[in-house]
Amino acid sequence: MPGKTPAPSAAIDRISVVTGQAAAWLTLLMVVVTFVIVVMRYVFGSGLIWLQESLTWMHATVFMLGAAYTLQLDDHVRVDIFYREMSARRRAWVDLFGVVFFIAPLCIFFAIEALDYVGASWRIREVSRNAGGLPYPFVPLLKSALIVMPLAVLLQGISMALRSIVVIRSD
Repeated sequence: MPGKTPAPSAAIDRISVVTGQAAAWLTLLMVVVTFVIVVMRYVFGSGLIWLQESLTWMHATVFMLGAAYTLQLDDHVRVDIFYREMSARRRAWVDLFGVVFFIAPLCIFFAIEALDYVGASWRIREVSRNAGGLPYPFVPLLKSALIVMPLAVLLQGISMALRSIVVIRSD
């Protein structure tokens, strides 16, 4: 979006980039773990349940940590039939509307709804249901991403709104 990027927006963008790049590196770790699981199973005839579970949790974490980064890159899903033909100012209005009426309320709702679920996981010191699965504190730590993700997307939405306001005021 054209226009000067406000300092708070740039700081939020840096946070989203760092978490997004961490998620990208996590995908490499997923490939390595998958390779280890396959070798252990088919070469050595054994396996570790916690390692297999970790792959599922890493996959979920990649999506949750990568959501704000995707929004920051403007690579999220959008129907561009009308948006791409709009002027920068009209796109800024659409983005601001989207943040205020969709991103912010949904992210706040998701974070609030996840609080009890994640809190209960920490209180009971939740472990995997499977024998030999992930030990404490991995399950509650991973469930905490259910709070981190909407807060990170909300922050990135605020950055998007700040940039939109700059564009709207520049005309």
